[in-house]
Amino acid sequence: MPKLSIEKPVLRLLLPFAGAAVILLVSFYISLRFGAAATTSTDIFRAIFAEEQTEASLIIQEIRLPREIGAAVTGAALACAGAIMQGMTRNPLAEPGLLGLTSGATFALAVSLAFFPELNYIGIMFVCMIGAAVAAGIVFGINYTSRGPVSPFRIVLAGAAVSAFFAAAAEGLGLLVRISQDISMWTAGGLIGTNWTQLQIIVPVIAAALVLALFLARQLTLLSVNEDVAVGLGQRTEVVKAMLFLIVVLLAGTAVAIAGNLAFVGLMIPHLVRPFTGRDYRTVLPVSAVTGAAFLLLTDTAGRTINAPYETPVAALVAVLGLPFFLWVVRRKGGTPA
Repeated sequence: MPKLSIEKPVLRLLLPFAGAAVILLVSFYISLRFGAAATTSTDIFRAIFAEEQTEASLIIQEIRLPREIGAAVTGAALACAGAIMQGMTRNPLAEPGLLGLTSGATFALAVSLAFFPELNYIGIMFVCMIGAAVAAGIVFGINYTSRGPVSPFRIVLAGAAVSAFFAAAAEGLGLLVRISQDISMWTAGGLIGTNWTQLQIIVPVIAAALVLALFLARQLTLLSVNEDVAVGLGQRTEVVKAMLFLIVVLLAGTAVAIAGNLAFVGLMIPHLVRPFTGRDYRTVLPVSAVTGAAFLLLTDTAGRTINAPYETPVAALVAVLGLPFFLWVVRRKGGTPA
């Protein structure tokens, strides 16, 4: 059993969190500064603080600023969801995209676009959460009803099968009712068109889920070491797991509602921060959230600029980075707990 101290994580948190926060601030500045339209630091200051606006500052205020806030909260949500799933299942390969949650949410989104086109954004977000919950239930149901011990690879294989099924179902439904273009625009993982109205709905949900996750971080740490130890220390593991599962569904569903089907973010970020934070989830979760926000900000900025004025899908850029990382995790940590 791995040794783990869960006492006084404050000092261990400060340095990595401060470093991640600096990276986030720099990433946010870069995301506002660069794009297809030429802008300056003065335009950024005017867009945020000044009443009198220029054309460039209006571009930042009405287009870039809500888009990059959306990217930041989506990156934080996916990274934190991935860390929770890895700790809860003790599976280093667990993350919402690989285990089918985002594909399930995408299929639910396709259903809402096909049959309930008048649904508002709150309804779409709720539907995405239901889709994520159904997909997760199928994946874990397959594993817990199968013979033999549950292994990380079996969970990933089940997740891949469920992801493929829901992706095909969403595409087939789109072709059937002729909304493939609408679905494709959403599932490409782009943040085009993110506006302040969407953020007013999505940000409080993600913020509340992240705060709740932090309250359960100590229990998650115990679960990540050994469930028997957690039970011996008086933890009601089934209740904790249910609450953590709800948090993951909230985070994954809202992420799909705002940015589409993004895989690998929840896999990469927790593994990248653990060498600096250790295995205590009271430090892993906040640092993962901040690092995930910075990562998706930089990725979205790259998607907007490398082939400007055309956009490169964020999902494609994340996959280019995520697939080699996934193979590295399989090679180095596939058989060890997260």
